[in-house]
Amino acid sequence: MGLSGHCLCGAVKYTVDAEPLIVGYDHCDDCQRQSGSTYSLVVVVPKDKLKIDGTTKSYASKGSSGQPVHRVFCPECGSPIAHDPEAAPPIIALKGGTLSTEDKKKLKPDTEIWSVSKLPFCQEHLEKPFQHMPE
Repeated sequence: MGLSGHCLCGAVKYTVDAEPLIVGYDHCDDCQRQSGSTYSLVVVVPKDKLKIDGTTKSYASKGSSGQPVHRVFCPECGSPIAHDPEAAPPIIALKGGTLSTEDKKKLKPDTEIWSVSKLPFCQEHLEKPFQHMPE
């Protein structure tokens, strides 16, 4: 099957010639800050199966392992594309929101990581979710 995706402006595109190893919600503080949301939907894939077309930039910070985590993003629109932990060289975690619409609809998250940082209100379910922005 494989996966494909792109940033908001389309300057960065990628394909993955593999199925996801893990699809999950990452609640770490760094992912919250990078995504600007309460968690990051991550799709972990083998790094050697990922092909990125377009220019990317990265920002490295120390992960919980003590080793750098490289946060890859589009320098034009700022869309986060992936995070690449040096502590786990064979894998890379794509940001699920950048996948093609078709691929996103097929995702089945099965894991939550960094739940110690999960915000308390994420545990509650709304009785009436909005299908779109409320008017």
